[in-house]
Amino acid sequence: MRYQVRVIDVNNALQNYIWIIEDTETQEIAVVDPTEANLVVNYCDSNGLTLKQIWLTHWHKDHIGGVPELIAEKNIEVYGPREELSKIPFISCPLNHNDEFYFNDLKLDVIAVPGHTLGHIAIFADEIDSLFCGDTLFAMGCGRLFEGTAEQMYQSLNRLSALPPRTQVYCTHEYTLSNAQFALQVEPENKALQERFEQVQKLRDQNQITLPSTIEIELETNPFLRVNSAEEFKRIREMKDNF
Repeated sequence: MRYQVRVIDVNNALQNYIWIIEDTETQEIAVVDPTEANLVVNYCDSNGLTLKQIWLTHWHKDHIGGVPELIAEKNIEVYGPREELSKIPFISCPLNHNDEFYFNDLKLDVIAVPGHTLGHIAIFADEIDSLFCGDTLFAMGCGRLFEGTAEQMYQSLNRLSALPPRTQVYCTHEYTLSNAQFALQVEPENKALQERFEQVQKLRDQNQITLPSTIEIELETNPFLRVNSAEEFKRIREMKDNF
């Protein structure tokens, strides 16, 4: 496949991942939510790659921290949510819900997913079955409601859960094990969840990444995608906040 998704483990307290989309024909990359510039620069230098685009899902510092240094004196396109321009002034290509843009000939669709922040977006690449969802949808979890409402996040998660089941879910943090532990409190009889917890435990015992997930797996094991109302979502989100 021409476009490959790679990962940089930031190894920080927040357990961030920086996702890389590599065009193997041109040796160019797009980078998602670059926490630290030096990690991206070193990755490019080590692999003979050129940074062409930066995609931002929302304004939190652990998602945009590396951008100013990466774009200094370089012509690199920065895509991000139009609604957060006041907080991310270096966005050069502002994006709205249902917008489309391209990385070379790879088509990207923009999905508004307010809740964690009011302007949060996710980026979907149907051709490579990939969703870059920042801090909205996590493996067996979802982001905290820092700015939005439970109703907004419930609708945002419904939007993502309607994507094709095969879609790979690339979220930004390695929160999977703690999310699984909480999910089992909500659905202790869920067999798929029990099996997934064991798999995740083994991976983390070996310090291995647990991502990507898929929409299909999340529909089976993520309590936040298995609720039927915003009220039910709010109740479980408040439980998780105190877990």
